[in-house]
Amino acid sequence: MQCELCGDEYSKCRPAEVDGVRMMLCSGCMKHGHVIKEINITPTNVQKSLLTRIRRPKEKDVYEGMDRELVSDWNNLIKNARRKKGISREQLGFNIGERTVTIAKIENGDLRPSDKVAMKLEKELSISLFEEVKKIPSKSGGSLSSGLTLGDFIKTEEK
Repeated sequence: MQCELCGDEYSKCRPAEVDGVRMMLCSGCMKHGHVIKEINITPTNVQKSLLTRIRRPKEKDVYEGMDRELVSDWNNLIKNARRKKGISREQLGFNIGERTVTIAKIENGDLRPSDKVAMKLEKELSISLFEEVKKIPSKSGGSLSSGLTLGDFIKTEEK
């Protein structure tokens, strides 16, 4: 092993601390630092200590509670409702607290509005931008992860 201070090869270097830096030092360089007590770590000790520190969150379905989605033609719906109401992009942006550029990008379909902005647009323009999500039944009657294949999905959509 090589001493990290002098660079010479030694058969036995020990861990030490020199000016706050942990190093492996030979017995000759040990006078420049102080010895760090070695801890004998076994795999079981490491596993136990890691398990006590790491708490894994319970798995949850991220799609649970998502029962609606943005309609497919949301950008044209917003644009037509704004024009029908007779207000400019600037005025609409001012009314809902968004920049004119953001309104323009939403109307052009370049930017999908967040749910919060979509709800503001719904209220301001008196339109509905969300639709209910269809639940797709599987043959087994369980959730999507219980055996629904792409073929099952296609057959369900054709009916």
